[in-house]
Amino acid sequence: MGQPESRGVSERSELPPGQRLQRGWPVTHYGPVPKFRPERWEFRVFGATADGDKHCWTHEEFGDLPYETIVADLHCVTKFSMLGAEWGGVSSRTLLEFSPPAPDVTHVMVWAEYGFSSNLRLADFASEQAIFATHRDGEPLTAEHGFPLRLVVPHLYAWKGPKWVRGVEYMTADRRGFWEERGYHNVGDPWREQRYSYQEEPGDGPEL
Repeated sequence: MGQPESRGVSERSELPPGQRLQRGWPVTHYGPVPKFRPERWEFRVFGATADGDKHCWTHEEFGDLPYETIVADLHCVTKFSMLGAEWGGVSSRTLLEFSPPAPDVTHVMVWAEYGFSSNLRLADFASEQAIFATHRDGEPLTAEHGFPLRLVVPHLYAWKGPKWVRGVEYMTADRRGFWEERGYHNVGDPWREQRYSYQEEPGDGPEL
């Protein structure tokens, strides 16, 4: 990757309601850690793209995309928060630029290994600080923390940013991802403590 462009510092280095400060970085995920095979790895953008085509990058090609850094917090729904970490990788806005969505796209589904998925409103995905991270604090991510690629969306709970990401699907209507189908809130705003689906209000998401 080229020289990093910095997105600046986190806008809110404080704890959302119900969170506690975490000094280290606990490993939390569902299922086993996938084995990375660079020769088989491919990142795809598909669904309702502007040109109707699927866009793909090999691991080497993805590494040639513009590299940026942000300083942002990470808030886990299990109630720990890490403040002020530096994340390096490819901005979601870069992907939107290279693979534009169709005009009627409202949501995306982020797909990861083993068929894991998480849905996001397009506006959340297009946030200035949303990043497909390959590094944290200048060091490559470990396999347990999502190497080679994890999505970080700092203003939402961390489950909205899957580890081991393999692609993005553009959608013209919302549908729930893996944890959203299993009782987690469809939006996941930590500042409003949107942890569980029973807290949803009309318009927050499709019916379960």
